[in-house]
Amino acid sequence: MRIQSLLVGLMATREALGFAPSLSSSPLIRSKSTTTTVAPSQIVKPSILPSPITSASTTQLFMGWGPDPIWSTGTAESNIQSCPSGSCVSIKMKVDDGTGFIYPGQYVQVKIAGDADAKPAFLAIASAPTGQAPKPIPKGKKAKEADIAAGPEPTTPVPATWEFLIKKTDNNEWITNAVKGSTFDVSQVMGGGFPMADNLEGFKYDFPTQNILLFATGSGIAPIRSAIESDQLGLGGARTCTLYYGVRTADDMPYVSKFPEWEERGVQVVPVVSQPDLPCESGAVWKGRTGYVQNALEEDGVQIPRNSGALLCGVKGMAESVKSMLDESGVFEGRVLTNF
Repeated sequence: MRIQSLLVGLMATREALGFAPSLSSSPLIRSKSTTTTVAPSQIVKPSILPSPITSASTTQLFMGWGPDPIWSTGTAESNIQSCPSGSCVSIKMKVDDGTGFIYPGQYVQVKIAGDADAKPAFLAIASAPTGQAPKPIPKGKKAKEADIAAGPEPTTPVPATWEFLIKKTDNNEWITNAVKGSTFDVSQVMGGGFPMADNLEGFKYDFPTQNILLFATGSGIAPIRSAIESDQLGLGGARTCTLYYGVRTADDMPYVSKFPEWEERGVQVVPVVSQPDLPCESGAVWKGRTGYVQNALEEDGVQIPRNSGALLCGVKGMAESVKSMLDESGVFEGRVLTNF
């Protein structure tokens, strides 16, 4: 109930200031999350690793370079401020073909339309996949060599609208200031995304994953949101899921209105603010958890490490610390997933 009152307070402040482009409820609401009773011996608390990351560390771990881009046109449908500080925006973009986006964590390159010399931005898609993932080959049956050589069956292009969460910088006003109807060059979908089916399901590592941990900082929440809303996490049964989401201040927190929806899906949301004493322009006063994502993990420990898995996206320091802590706890290395 403490989290619910905290979220209600933040939302009331935002609404009073007229900031609610898409907000419908409060930021950290914890709905009826299903909890699993775990014996103390099953909870491993890793020792805290290196000193907390400072705000100067901003290297994102979202993506690799990928293949040469094949450009098509993307058209902005909307552009809204995604948090009270104005540090990031949420852009919806229509593309001619959304069938290539099949796994959460995939990304595209986006650049100024028609400018061959423009430097592209690498953007993880924040919305749920719009394509259909190929069906796995049933065990015990070998695909014909001819089928393998032919590759996947061609798909008919299907238009789609994707959403991107973009942090404002000194050199990306060309996209963060986009208006409805602005056009961009958008590459084909790149990367394999989070390899969840291969590593969280089945008996590749002991038993199938019973506990999923999600970690994100700043705009790294974008591909994590995609994973939550994709329904590919396999929630809804006995599997538990916790999201640790770190930002600098309460005003720098996007997707607050989505937290109740995520909790309804079975994700316990744990927001963490690293600089709670900094004044917020919205007037919000943070009374939730403070510090860094890795601090929160150390405090909570890891339930059933051998049957836990994790998805990470955010600053390099956080990702490295969390990976080390999970490894120390006994989580299989192959079940700690990134999207690059």
